[in-house]
Formats: sequence, structure tokens, C-alpha cells
Amino acid sequence: MTNSNFSRRRVLKTGAIASAGLALPTYLRADGHTGFTNAPGDSEVTLGFNVPQTGPYADEGADELRAYELAVEHLNGGGDGGMLSTFSSKVLDGTGILGREVKYVTGDTQTKSDAARASARSMIEKDGAIMITGGSSSGVAVAVQALCQEAGIIFMAGLTHSNDTTGKDRRANGFRHFFNSYMSGAALAPVLAANYGTDRKAYHLTADYNWGYTTEEAVKSSTEALGWETVNAVKTPLTQTDFSSYIAPVLNSGADVLVLNHYGGNMVNSLTNAVQFGLREAQANGQNFEIIVPLYSRLMAKGAGANVKGIFGSTNWHWSLQDEGSKAFVQSFGTKYGFPPSQAAHTTYVQTLLYADAVTRANSFNPCAVVEALEDYEFDGLGNGKTLYRGADHQCFKDVLVVKGKENPENEFDLLEIVEVTPVEQVTYAPDHPQFAGGDLGTCNPGA
Repeated sequence: MTNSNFSRRRVLKTGAIASAGLALPTYLRADGHTGFTNAPGDSEVTLGFNVPQTGPYADEGADELRAYELAVEHLNGGGDGGMLSTFSSKVLDGTGILGREVKYVTGDTQTKSDAARASARSMIEKDGAIMITGGSSSGVAVAVQALCQEAGIIFMAGLTHSNDTTGKDRRANGFRHFFNSYMSGAALAPVLAANYGTDRKAYHLTADYNWGYTTEEAVKSSTEALGWETVNAVKTPLTQTDFSSYIAPVLNSGADVLVLNHYGGNMVNSLTNAVQFGLREAQANGQNFEIIVPLYSRLMAKGAGANVKGIFGSTNWHWSLQDEGSKAFVQSFGTKYGFPPSQAAHTTYVQTLLYADAVTRANSFNPCAVVEALEDYEFDGLGNGKTLYRGADHQCFKDVLVVKGKENPENEFDLLEIVEVTPVEQVTYAPDHPQFAGGDLGTCNPGA
């Protein structure tokens, strides 16, 4: 399949089963005797891949879809099997999920919550998807997770970094493998203090939605605890493409650090504008001016090019990791697509395998059986080392990577270097931590 194919919505299975006399509520139900939404037949099971194919996070969405296709190929016995051979669980054997061939449908979230919900609803009601996954925006993830909770569908979150996803907006039917804002702050702050000192004044530019808010809060609290001062924090629209008017005031603010709480194309544009305004060469308060990008990705680094050199950030996973799972995934992805995967691709691939594994271990597609199989599940072999899916909030806990832009990259993909692998103990927090307070996981909803 060529990459251009991902720009079109594809339906590989249409229709869902409903008994002739059954009155359908908001969501299309499977036959009454099954007891849960969209119970599959004996030969096929349909998954829904809901990603940004347009909008500021479209590059991330394209890589997510590549990884989803690869995961389906491996689950159905194609290719080299990828991480199926390194996964600590050995129940996936390339015969689909519980003997059913895996099919999938796709949708475009447009990085908009309303569009994402509409797309997910269509996949559930019209296409019979039994699990929804994807997204490259926390606003989208929170909205779709709530929809899946209402519908009785499992939501395996894709790239969502806001604390809210497994904090105040947590749901029993939702699970997140990606790390979060708190973890970025906890991992980054000691590295920043060691490299830049504790007497720093920070100016934050923050994407105006829930991910930006929680990332700003996490980085501020972690750096201020080590002596930094926050002189200003300014919100920027998610639709912004030119950040010049936001960068100009930074020069006269008294700050000597600019924190860009931006992601995807927003980060590429804001960093480019900051470099154009001379911040990389500037001095303030007798110190070199520094720029920080709390959440990095290979795709963002590629978009920003040489502007990322020396700039610190954090990431969930990186293709240069040398554990057996990461090497297997990079090999599979690289063979299929001709370049290494991003952290977005890694997350969505792993989430697909984890769902299939949970169904298989539970011997059931019932969402509540899947929830039980995933809660407090410990596994290894999928990158980042040993990982726990905590039952209290459905958040994964694993090591976090602190990275910075390479000064002398060898090629267009070799733009980030890992400077520290932060142990999971340093980024672990209580489920009722103030940055995650107010959420109620509730109970699993099977839908029917």
C-alpha cells in the first residue's frame, strides 16, 4: 500500500449484526444474547482506527495509520511478526484475535473533538467496530474516550499526553500506554537544572487546550520546585501558524528560557519563529537564552530541522532504543515503509497488540473481560522495558526518555539523542495526585 492510500477513509468491513425485531438505541447493538456492543461473528472482528488525517497533527496521524496497518498484518500472520516474538505474553500466534481475522475501518479526527466523536460514532454504529483507538490530541482523546464509555466500547488511546486523559477525565473503558505531562515534568526538571542551573526565569507559550494546560502546569511545578521562576504563561490558539506576535514580547519579558508547550506543526512553527527572532543567540540575565520543548517526536524534529539542535525535551519512545522489542518493531516498520517509526507509530502499534492480547487472555471480546485483563497487567518486550497498566487509573507506567536535538545528525531521521532514561520510580505518582484529582474511573460498560 502506498502512503497516499492513508488519506482516504477505508472500510474493510461494513455493517453490523442486529436482530430484525430489536429496537436500536443510540448505538448499534449486536444480537441480544451476546450481552455487549458489536460482538463479532465467528470469522472476523473489526477495529476502528481514528486519527488526524488533516490538520496540525496530520503527520502524526499518517504514521499512526502505518503502524496500525502493520499491527493488523502481524496479528493476521503476515510479515515477520514484529513484536509478537518479543512480547512477554505469548498468547498471540498470528491467527487473528480468538481465531477471527482482524479487519479495520479508519476515520479522520481533523484534530477536532466534534469531528473525532462523529467519526468514532460512525465506526461503532455503521461499521461494527468493537474497539476504537487513535488520536494525536488530548482533547480528541478525552472526547472519544467518553463516547466509548457511553457506547460500551474499549478505547485504547493513541498519542495523548494530557494528565486529564487518565486524570479528571479517566474512564473505565479507556486505557493509555503513552506517558503524560506530569511524567515529562518529573523527568525533564532535574536534567534542565543540571544543564542550565536553578536560577532561571521561564516564559511559557502554551497551546490553548487541555494538553497545553496540563503540560504547562507540570513543567512549571517541577522546575519551580528546583528554583526556577515563571515570569509569564501565554495561551496560543491550536489553529495558529505564525507565532511571531507571541515570540516578540518574550525578548523584553525578563525571561531567559522559553518553554514551548506546543506539539506537531504548532511546535515546528513556533520554534522556527523563535529562531528567526534570534532567541538561540540571545542572552538574558547574564546567561545564554534557552528554549525547551517538553514533548518531542521524531516527526516534529524533522519538521523543525536544524532548529532543534541542543534543545531538550522528553519522548515516550525512540527508534534508536536497543531493547529487543524496539529493534524488532523498527525492523518491521522500516522494511515496510522505508524509514524508522515515530513514537506515535510505536504507541498505536503497541496498543493494538495489547488489546488483542487482553481479549485472548480473557478468552472474550466482552469489554468488561478486557478491562479485567488489562488492569494491573505487567508486561515487557514492547519497548521501554517493564511496564505496568495501573488498575486505579488505566495509565501505563514505564521509563521515560529525556532527549535533545543532535548537533551533528547523520541523516534526516537521526535528529534526537537520548540523554537520560528516567527510571519509572521517578515519574510514578499516586492516583489522587493534585494534577490528576477529580476523576472517577467508574465501572466498565459492556454496552448491552
